[in-house]
Amino acid sequence: MRCPYCDHKSSKVIDSRSAGTSIRRRRECLRCQSRFTTYEQVRGTSLFVIKKDTRREEFNRTKLLTGIRKACEKRPLHSGAVDKLVDDIEADLHHLGKTEVASSVIGDMVMEKLRKLDHIAYIRFASVYRDFSDLNMLKTEVDSLSKGKEGTGRQGSQLPLLPKQEPAQTVRN
Repeated sequence: MRCPYCDHKSSKVIDSRSAGTSIRRRRECLRCQSRFTTYEQVRGTSLFVIKKDTRREEFNRTKLLTGIRKACEKRPLHSGAVDKLVDDIEADLHHLGKTEVASSVIGDMVMEKLRKLDHIAYIRFASVYRDFSDLNMLKTEVDSLSKGKEGTGRQGSQLPLLPKQEPAQTVRN
């Protein structure tokens, strides 16, 4: 492993830990003593995505992560939520046991998980994924999301849009 600071080719592993579907290794360069972290993933069988136009391309985790991050941009989610969501989707895809998966299957998995994670991110992703062509399609999706809410008005880790305010007390003299 080359040092990202001095490009020296030797380093030693200081610490190794499991990090979900990967292994996190803390390393130290043998030349400059700088420390850096690497993540290693076991590469299973190649997974190909069948696109809408019937093209096939190799599954790209980074591409999936980028799309979900765009949908979750500026949302109050805890730091590892998006990475965990992508890890879960990737694990689910490998558990299918197929070498080829339609892009619509991946899109549906993302929609399902985003719906539970954050409603605004879900709507953002849905507007691109489902290619809403007018405001009525978007309104229909928002309405169906609103009807799915339970008594608390929130679902899962969904944060409220506005804090609850108590009615003002009137003082009578």
